[in-house]
Amino acid sequence: MSFRPKLIASDLDGTIVAHYGEVTQRTINAFRTAHDMGIEIFFVTGRPPRWMPEIKEAFGIGKAICGNGAQLFDLQNQKVLEEWLIPVDAQIETVKRLRKAIPQISFAVESHNFFKREKSYVAMWDAGIDHEGCNQIEEVLTQPILKFLVRCSGHEYTSDQMLEIAEREIGDFVNVTHSSPSASLLEISAKGVSKGETLALMAGRSGFSADDCVSFGDNPNDFSMLQWCSRSYAIADGHPDAQIHAKDVTEPHMEDGVAKIIEKLLDLPA
Repeated sequence: MSFRPKLIASDLDGTIVAHYGEVTQRTINAFRTAHDMGIEIFFVTGRPPRWMPEIKEAFGIGKAICGNGAQLFDLQNQKVLEEWLIPVDAQIETVKRLRKAIPQISFAVESHNFFKREKSYVAMWDAGIDHEGCNQIEEVLTQPILKFLVRCSGHEYTSDQMLEIAEREIGDFVNVTHSSPSASLLEISAKGVSKGETLALMAGRSGFSADDCVSFGDNPNDFSMLQWCSRSYAIADGHPDAQIHAKDVTEPHMEDGVAKIIEKLLDLPA
């Protein structure tokens, strides 16, 4: 396909945002130029909205899908537009089955303006959001939520090992993934909710097919998006399995891999 895409979708952390939180000027310029040429830009992330102001500030353009596909977010006006949440009964069953399968785990729940963790859940990126914590997450499972965060704080299992167990135990009624092989952390969304599903929905609303879209990602929560787009790129220094799901591979994110591909895409005829 030697034509310019109509939509570019990119994961953030480990794909275009460095591990220390910075985005290069080359990357910002590539996305802004694409936007100026009429290409729709979607930042598709596991992040909640409260972590998005810095993305708005860096790029000044684009739309966002947050919570691994569970939320359509108006990045420029910082407003939630649509959500696809985990029902309470599925939450309760998820906790029950996972506690039995992996006794060492602890839970946190995430919604648009709500983060609650068990006292045993050691928050990394969310340190300071919930100082108190609760004894057991079941105490707060009273409303639909954006996603579960499930952690082995003692790193008894890798994220990949946890994912394998969780898919077997709860994969029939929720969607399980992860975005960090080293963090011993799972992210759980409602059944049928993924980055790929929501991106396909948004593209369809604009009249675009998979052939019109290009995606970039590095971890299992990106695999559905990499599979769906006819052109997709795994980040060379990302999860090794990403290259199985993507159609191609970029240079590492620290070497502006995504920006280099976008620059080439913009040279193609419309």
